[in-house]
Amino acid sequence: MRAARVTVLEGPAAVTVEEVEEPTLEPGHVLVDVHEAGVSFPDVLQSKGLYQMKPDLPFIPGAECAGVVRRAGADSTFQPGDRVAAFPVLGAFAETVAVPEAMVFPLPDGVSFTAGAALLMNYLTVHFALARRGHLERGETVLVHGAAGGIGTATIQLAKAMGARVIAVVSSDEKRSTAEKAGAHHAIAADGFLARAKELTGGRGVDIVVDPVGGDRFTDSLRSLAPEGRVLVIGFTAGSIPEVKVNRLLLNNISVVGVAWGAMWMSEPGYLRTQWHALTPLLESGAIDPPIGSTHPLEDVAAALTEIDERRALGKVTLRVR
Repeated sequence: MRAARVTVLEGPAAVTVEEVEEPTLEPGHVLVDVHEAGVSFPDVLQSKGLYQMKPDLPFIPGAECAGVVRRAGADSTFQPGDRVAAFPVLGAFAETVAVPEAMVFPLPDGVSFTAGAALLMNYLTVHFALARRGHLERGETVLVHGAAGGIGTATIQLAKAMGARVIAVVSSDEKRSTAEKAGAHHAIAADGFLARAKELTGGRGVDIVVDPVGGDRFTDSLRSLAPEGRVLVIGFTAGSIPEVKVNRLLLNNISVVGVAWGAMWMSEPGYLRTQWHALTPLLESGAIDPPIGSTHPLEDVAAALTEIDERRALGKVTLRVR
């Protein structure tokens, strides 16, 4: 089968597509013929050896995909031909992947393979962030950085579906358009976002900041919070990890909350299915529908990864495998 492989840790340009052996069906797993795979920032980091999970070389990257079940065990709840979304953690950038059954989810008939491949990393991360770590309540205001990217657009849609008012922070007019199409109530420029956020909230501030960016904006994110507000730390696409002067947390009883979705599902794999059940009605109603920024053929995997690495992605980036 065809698969993308990381053979050297030299970044996206070094990822190649080669012929490799197909995986075999192991107990407790499902074989999925991949139609579409989602591309995310951790894939970029893995290509450079900078992610916390460091598989032995060579490896097939890709954490999320959608496709059709080829084979499943006799006691499986899945049957050959079932449409599914899957979270193999590694191996999705291939024509076929073996996935633990706990990480395979039925894909509603009205949801495309492209949308299915765009769901898992971003929407399950954001669901964990908003519902479990941020305790988002209906009527609260959420500010999201990096609002035109995969995490950002997922936050816009899910926060809005949960009854929040959403302020999207963007760095260009093109990204503003993406955030608005995703459903943001307001889209504001990254430069001067603090003053604008205060203005939009009548000086009170926002209840939650979702921050997958980090870097120099972090202090102003803290300043943008309303009393008892919380910053949800998801990642550091800006490249630098900010430091917190904890005396700031005392001023308005604010919180900085870590969002380690991976640590959650690794210790409690059944939580993934709980999340999927929570999201399925929103998928079926159209309340969440992943905005797709670009779709690349598998052979152009390096270009797909580079698009994310250079922060040019507008919505989710996917790979068309079949």
